[in-house]
Amino acid sequence: MSGSVRLSICATLATVAAACALLPLVDPAAWLLQAMLLLALQSAVGVAARRVPLARSLTVTAQFLVALLLLTLVFARGEALGGVLPSPQALHEFALLLREGADDVGQYAIPAPLTDGIQLLLIGGVLVIGLVVDALAVTYRSAAPAGLPLLALYSVAAGLSDNGSDWLWFLVAAAGYLLLLLAEGRDRLSQWGRVFSGGAPHPPGMPPSGLAGAGGSPVLAPVRTGRRIGALALGIALAVPVALPSLDGGLLDRQGSGGGSGGGGGTISAVNPLVSLQDSLNQPENKEVLRYRTSSQTTQDLYLRIVALDKFDGTSWKSSERHVTDVPSQLPSPTGLGPSVRVSSIDTSISAADWYAQNWLPLPYPASKVEIDGRWRYEPEGRTLVGDRGQTTRGAHYRVTSLLVEPTAEQLATAPTPSPRVLREYTQVPGSLPSVVARTARQVTAGTTNAYQKAVKLQDWFAVNGGFRYDTQVQSGSGSAAIARFLKQKEGFCVHFSFSMAAMARTLGIPARVAVGFTPGTAQADGSVSVGLKDAHAWPELYFEGVGWTRFEPTPSRGTQPDYTMEQTPSGDASDEPTAQPSTSSEPSAAPTASDTCTPEMKKLGDCGGAAAQQPDNGASGGGWSATKVTSWSSLALLLIVMPLLPMLYRRRIRARRLGGSGGRTEQDAADRTLAAWRELVDSAWDFGVLPNDSQTSRKAVARIVRIIGLDGEAALAAQRVAAAVEQVLYAPRPGPVAGVADDVRRVLAGFRAQAGRRERLRALVAPRSAVQLMWAGARRRSALVERWGAPRWARWASQLRGPRGQRG
Repeated sequence: MSGSVRLSICATLATVAAACALLPLVDPAAWLLQAMLLLALQSAVGVAARRVPLARSLTVTAQFLVALLLLTLVFARGEALGGVLPSPQALHEFALLLREGADDVGQYAIPAPLTDGIQLLLIGGVLVIGLVVDALAVTYRSAAPAGLPLLALYSVAAGLSDNGSDWLWFLVAAAGYLLLLLAEGRDRLSQWGRVFSGGAPHPPGMPPSGLAGAGGSPVLAPVRTGRRIGALALGIALAVPVALPSLDGGLLDRQGSGGGSGGGGGTISAVNPLVSLQDSLNQPENKEVLRYRTSSQTTQDLYLRIVALDKFDGTSWKSSERHVTDVPSQLPSPTGLGPSVRVSSIDTSISAADWYAQNWLPLPYPASKVEIDGRWRYEPEGRTLVGDRGQTTRGAHYRVTSLLVEPTAEQLATAPTPSPRVLREYTQVPGSLPSVVARTARQVTAGTTNAYQKAVKLQDWFAVNGGFRYDTQVQSGSGSAAIARFLKQKEGFCVHFSFSMAAMARTLGIPARVAVGFTPGTAQADGSVSVGLKDAHAWPELYFEGVGWTRFEPTPSRGTQPDYTMEQTPSGDASDEPTAQPSTSSEPSAAPTASDTCTPEMKKLGDCGGAAAQQPDNGASGGGWSATKVTSWSSLALLLIVMPLLPMLYRRRIRARRLGGSGGRTEQDAADRTLAAWRELVDSAWDFGVLPNDSQTSRKAVARIVRIIGLDGEAALAAQRVAAAVEQVLYAPRPGPVAGVADDVRRVLAGFRAQAGRRERLRALVAPRSAVQLMWAGARRRSALVERWGAPRWARWASQLRGPRGQRG
């Protein structure tokens, strides 16, 4: 087997090893076998092309074309010419599948189902990475840079995965890369002849070669040494992160790091509870998302619900994978809703902004009828509509008939036990949930006798009397550790409040999930209601048999607490005041908020007046800037202040070094001091506008400086004495020490300042021209490093373009 074939096989294995990191993301994993087969065919084409041989660029092109034909055969055979050749229809099918795959990545939780779009993304991505690795390592004989595409493939998987086996896939991917490097090294050695081994015997009668040690034992073979170095590096890469501090709950928290389209597990499309919500709440502009008109007399309970997160695995809250159907003309009756509960019908017309592209349709809950054009599907369990084949809300106009469910406190308090299926599915908590969550839930609800009282106690503890503070700048996180941290620190935004209340309710045996969507918005003068980015919200829904899924509002200064939760709320004394103080607004709001000055007891009595102004969800209600924000802005301000002063500080430091101290103990020290003082005089003259001229002698240089600046009297004489001292140092057979050179330079500097105007003095002080030498010194050091380690081609081109550096200033 030739070295090229061996190297191509190793490149293929390295790509497959890195692709294994994607296995936890999708179920089933059959796609990997298909990707391996197509990748092997692509690599075989490269081997054949190199044997012809073809030019390197033609080899890569041939592999690309074969990969395109293979993908066409697998994914767009019906639209292709002869089932293989790509046609415009086939390319259109590819674009459609890629768009669907991107939407599916954002829609499904991990592990996602293997849809056609996701399968194309996976297999196509592996083929592209395999082509790049093969081209770098085999065609262009440079295996080391091939680690970058392999790292990119692993990083995508590690960034999306939410399991704890990332280190195992890293080990597999790193082993594949080391195998590729070893194969390349062995191939390079083989080009020099037989690959020698440390244990190879010497031919009879021949003395040991220089590879043997003094005692006759051969030195370790380079291949064996390379393996040991690789194993050591891999071990360090695995061991060092274990010793580093944990980054749980921050940007590397799986749920918290997700983007709107799949980051953090892709719980919902385009509205990730931890990232998109927080980003929306922190936007400087409350950009309009939706606008609607409704037949309801009051909109305080008209929350626009997007999706329900009903699965809590200890890492994050996610939406379970559910079966979807065609949208029926009349939606089924809400689960658990009994005939004794008061219900009224509401009609709402909604228009989405042209820029708002969301796969899930915002709806009042529970909707009973939806009239909308486009490819929409219905998910019965969550009563949500999801776009199919790339359908989004962009510019959508639709009508919704929904139910306003108004249970009484008595109906909720006397609700029977839910069905076993509901209890089994919606009261599950992971074993990793810290015990403090359940213990706190029991302490808060002590003395209650039914699920309704427990729910109200939890809501009021978060929103009123628990000492919590609303702040959108806090660290995101939804896992078990994040909930425990939130209960301890008592600051966060709607995601923290809703996730924590839902988890605590589950520990008490109350079925719970989290809804994500928008608060009702703000009423406009024309009778419509505007919903903006800052209205993005999350709230818990608890299930009561006979009523169904019921909204609660634990987030202080956000939304409104439902009327049916007022019966069991504590009286509003001073100790029950919420920490956050929302601002007021003269603009009428369609979503009145329970402000901190309006206690639940006052709300029961109707003493809160009209609609309280809704608190903008911008983090200002958190009682001031967070420590992180203060630190960041302070650092930026300090940087902006210090950066312009760096040239001045540099020159002051250099001047003090050149003119400070005595003349030294030896003649050489005295000479060095004299030359340093001379350099300071020349640089100071440069600061005042006299460019240095290295071709002149010291006397001519001083005469030129005196003439241009206009020195006279003692300053001119001092400059001449300095020039004479420099001549003695440079040209005298035995240069002797000259006293007072530094003092003479100071007299000259005083003369510079005396002759210059105020503007020129300020320029010489704050922005000295000679400080450019600092940049030149850095450039010289960089050039020295380049010359030492070998200048890359681009660096040599840049050096040629710069030209000679004789003229500066």
